[in-house]
Amino acid sequence: MSGYSRRKTVSVKVGNTAIGGENPIRLQSMTTASTMDTQGCMEQAIRIISAGGELVRMTTQGTREAENMRLIREGLNARGYSTPLVADVHFNPAVADVAARIVDKVRINPGNYVDPARTFRHLEYTDAEYAQEIERIRERFIPFLNICREHGTAIRIGVNHGSLSDRIMSRYGNTPAGMVESCMEFLRICVEQEFMNVVISIKASNTVVMIETVRLLVKEMDREGMAFPIHLGVTEAGEGEDGRIKSAIGIGALLAEGIGDTIRVSLSEAPEREIPVARKLVDYAAVSAGIRSSAKIENGILGLSYEDYSLEDFQLHAAMDAGALLIDGKASDLKLSNPNIPAEQIRSTEDAILQGARIRFSKPEYISCPGCGRTLYNLEETIARIKAATGHLKGVKIAIMGCIVNGPGEMADADFGYVGAGRGRISLYRGKECIEKNIPEENAVERLLKLIENTLHN
Repeated sequence: MSGYSRRKTVSVKVGNTAIGGENPIRLQSMTTASTMDTQGCMEQAIRIISAGGELVRMTTQGTREAENMRLIREGLNARGYSTPLVADVHFNPAVADVAARIVDKVRINPGNYVDPARTFRHLEYTDAEYAQEIERIRERFIPFLNICREHGTAIRIGVNHGSLSDRIMSRYGNTPAGMVESCMEFLRICVEQEFMNVVISIKASNTVVMIETVRLLVKEMDREGMAFPIHLGVTEAGEGEDGRIKSAIGIGALLAEGIGDTIRVSLSEAPEREIPVARKLVDYAAVSAGIRSSAKIENGILGLSYEDYSLEDFQLHAAMDAGALLIDGKASDLKLSNPNIPAEQIRSTEDAILQGARIRFSKPEYISCPGCGRTLYNLEETIARIKAATGHLKGVKIAIMGCIVNGPGEMADADFGYVGAGRGRISLYRGKECIEKNIPEENAVERLLKLIENTLHN
């Protein structure tokens, strides 16, 4: 194992699968079909499972979607599949209550579970008023925990950068400390209620923020005597080689430190394509510690040598090995070598890793969600069109979000945003400000380009 060792966590039961403890690192993905499309979700779930996925998550906007997961579960069971199903809930705790009676795990987002949807307003609280807000969370969250306890349902407390509540952001800012506290508020209630069937995720599209926040969360849990398993992911990583490299930097850096009990590589592609990449990250983490420890750094330049024949393997391995060293400031540049990969692709990989680690930007950055049943347009086609129109805009960060859940808040790092507002309708953002609402989809890419050019030229 070359010195690799996992952080010790408790084991959490999710259906017939255990996460954490001495169990293997689990791989998961999320369907992109509407959760009301029973057959479509079943087929996607089977493809995810056949690729090696060990948990399958589905969006549950309302109680109809939560209830329909019962039909999806029954259909999968009838075809011989018992892989755990996870309901993804935002904005409506009543939906989480329904889902907890049906599925194996329910994901809730502390940023919108009880606190109202974010408006980016600054709110002032006295300590007594703030304590009252925590009590409101307790009053709503404890009944949900009791339902989960009764039905043997696990929960995932999933915090995302940019989806923090106005309450948290007013006191902590949109910061790693705010993300950690948002999570810890709920974890403290779980511990108080002796409900330990909990997994945590705390994600960002910015790899630096993601790594810093997870490390901070681990320190805070250790300080308070908690050892819940951690789900890792770089949210809205994108697609193609950039999405893979960005994921490898963030996930790989933490796996190398022994942090992580389950992972998802969030790619804007067919969900089953995420699983082989996740498998490669987990397998490499167990054997690569020696490479990192023997890496050469001279005059700030990190030198790494490989002999991979596969370009994807080379990119993933280099990103995993270089990521933390670059992000932690141990190196400021990167020089890769591989006799089996063309020089042009090696240079391109260096640039992509340096950009993914936020060291040097050589091209636009695309922050795109992986899609789910909430997505309101063809994500892959739209990403291709936006990339073709904006590829010359070096250093500009563009978020491409399927729905309002992942925007504008979760595109916190972006300069501009393209967000699904309804079927065939798009809203455009500059930072967090909505500039144009409900544009017909056929005109939206052109209007995005005009917005960017007008902003850059003024």
